[in-house]
Amino acid sequence: MSEASRLALIRRRLEDGFAPLRLEVRDESHLHAGHAGARSGRGHFRVTVVSDRFAGQAPLARHRAVYAALGELMQTDIHALTITALTPAETA
Repeated sequence: MSEASRLALIRRRLEDGFAPLRLEVRDESHLHAGHAGARSGRGHFRVTVVSDRFAGQAPLARHRAVYAALGELMQTDIHALTITALTPAETA
């Protein structure tokens, strides 16, 4: 899978799962060149998701929800994921 396709798929999964008001998906794989995980072909990503669906959830529950939305990509395409998951009120 190309990097552009991988980014698009991650973005689509997060959009479908959270209807975010703001979504940023960055591929940071180039920062980890030579790292054992990078050699596997799986990438390092950073996501910021701002959604009303996180209201009332603790940070760990939010991260679990993001992992669930990404599903098998966590096993096949993503080696490392940095998550910022916020409600709209937390960004003000």
